[in-house]
Amino acid sequence: MTVAAPTIQPYGAWRSAVSAEALAKSHATFNSLRAVDGHLYWTENVPAAEGAHWLFRLSAGGDLSALVPATANVRSRVHEYGGAPFAVVGDTAYYSQFSDQRLYRIRPGESPEPLTPEGYRYADCTPLFAGEGSVVALICVREDHTDPRQVRNALVRVPLPQGGAGDILYSECDFVAYPRVSPDGRRLAFIAWHHPNMPWDSTALKVADLGGPGPLAPATIAGGGGESVMEPQWDSDGALYFISDRSGFWNLYGWRNGAVQALWPRAAEFASPLWQLGQANYALLGDGRALARYGEGGLDHLALIDLRLGGGRIINLPYVEYSQLTRVDSRHVALVAGSASAPQSILRINVNTGQRQTLHQAGAALLEPAAVSVAEPIEFPSANGRRAHAFYYAPSNPAFQGPPQELPPLLTLVHGGPTGQASAAYSALVQYWTSRGFAVVDVNYGGSSGFGRAYRRTLEGNWGIVDAEDVIAAADYLSRTGRVDPLRTAIRGASAGGYTVLLALGTSEVFHAGADYFGVSDMAALARDTHKFESRYLDSLIGALPEAQAIYDSRSPLHCLDGFKAPLLVLQGADDRVVPPSQSELIVQALRSRRVPVAYLLFEGEGHGFRKPANIIRCLQSELSFYGQVFGFAPADRLPPLVIENLSSAQ
Repeated sequence: MTVAAPTIQPYGAWRSAVSAEALAKSHATFNSLRAVDGHLYWTENVPAAEGAHWLFRLSAGGDLSALVPATANVRSRVHEYGGAPFAVVGDTAYYSQFSDQRLYRIRPGESPEPLTPEGYRYADCTPLFAGEGSVVALICVREDHTDPRQVRNALVRVPLPQGGAGDILYSECDFVAYPRVSPDGRRLAFIAWHHPNMPWDSTALKVADLGGPGPLAPATIAGGGGESVMEPQWDSDGALYFISDRSGFWNLYGWRNGAVQALWPRAAEFASPLWQLGQANYALLGDGRALARYGEGGLDHLALIDLRLGGGRIINLPYVEYSQLTRVDSRHVALVAGSASAPQSILRINVNTGQRQTLHQAGAALLEPAAVSVAEPIEFPSANGRRAHAFYYAPSNPAFQGPPQELPPLLTLVHGGPTGQASAAYSALVQYWTSRGFAVVDVNYGGSSGFGRAYRRTLEGNWGIVDAEDVIAAADYLSRTGRVDPLRTAIRGASAGGYTVLLALGTSEVFHAGADYFGVSDMAALARDTHKFESRYLDSLIGALPEAQAIYDSRSPLHCLDGFKAPLLVLQGADDRVVPPSQSELIVQALRSRRVPVAYLLFEGEGHGFRKPANIIRCLQSELSFYGQVFGFAPADRLPPLVIENLSSAQ
């Protein structure tokens, strides 16, 4: 069989099977995977439902069904980022409805029934059982918005079956998470922390008796003083396990008979920053063992850990990312896994043999395996002798190759957070660009998670410096080593990543185009306007106001306009409460007044992150048109018109 020779076509102009429409329809993600009585439950965004999240059930027999009506959207807005929006007891599900943030109860064949009043948000609920296994209450993280000027967080007990706002069990800290009831129902473990800390800075693990009807009187057993503790779990023998970064890395620990013991210590990360509630990084098997995920060098692995002796055995599987581990039985764990070349899947793993079964996949693969650009981990020099990390993706499309002597354009990706982490797992978004002839570099700049506490803390006091230096260094490194065209370098990021995009464009000449998705342009305004969870985040990243006002000004893209010459595309959700539209409008107006090329798209009905398929399509097509106009290539796609103001005068 004769294989056709690749067509010579300019980079960026290759025809791709990863269309914007196909990407939007396959843009499914799994969240809050949980096993209950042998059945699996999770939420999944449904493109056909305008990106709403439905609650799904995969029975022990393999039958898949949606448990909520088509009008439901199972998402919590606690901390704005939500997470852990449902709990299941027997055949009854309790879930947070996004539109009003009330808890609803739903049974098979029945309509949803509200349990809680409006004005409150609920997440991370755990059932409290009485004798004979009957559930008498849900213990939940509650966020009280009845007075929007003073949002209050607490652990509450919502009585069942009658419901109600919930009786406060603990409200002595600014934030709480992970309420977990001991197997005998007598004790409650949870974590708590105060402003100005974020949960990856300093949290306390607390344990309290559940005997009395009033507020809890907990004792602190770990954490505080700059130690980040998370994810407590009770084992069947009454031992309590948790993750702590006291060693400099988030590792697994046990608390037994009043003593804390490190289990399988390793210079590796067993957790990620707690942006969303309910993170599940290990599963207790009930027989003295646990299956845990851990990350080294930005890549995830699995290990079976002996909780009594402390040893561990690595389970080698062909995946680079694991999350949402949940015990099915003493031999099996279900989890979400990401490979380097296919969409993420829900797997069932036999921990004794390592055998795996794919139970469900997040949409169809849009490319043949041979056409997928696989991540190459790179380490490169940055400012002041630092080393930074990234994943590099070469252009990949078997049907095309670039003209001789031509180098591909580079798209630099900047993750959010800024304590987030770039992953080597398959991303349809990355393949959208590489299959068209772009090289892509996804940067884990200083401050990213996945490389230990010291690397994460690199950004303390240095946000707007270290992150910008590292993304600039990544593009410069790839240009100097001859992999990409130094005159066609673009940068793309959302939220905190969008902020870094703006700073990199305003403070260097390395990038020649940028796409800013709801990024921050005025740091002081963000500190005034943002929500409670992040309202003191900038204290550690930049400094406390008003003393640090001059630093806020110097780090704000609005005050770095003199060096801003590269064309910019700005995309913003009209309903964004994390980074409000005013942040985008400020930078757009400032660039217009200076006649810098700029295009601005505002999307009604979108918040912090776009979920509606039509808007995802519009964003991708507009971004491709933007780069084509700026870099001088004609995309193969049929694209709607995009007007870039002032572009002709700048060329």
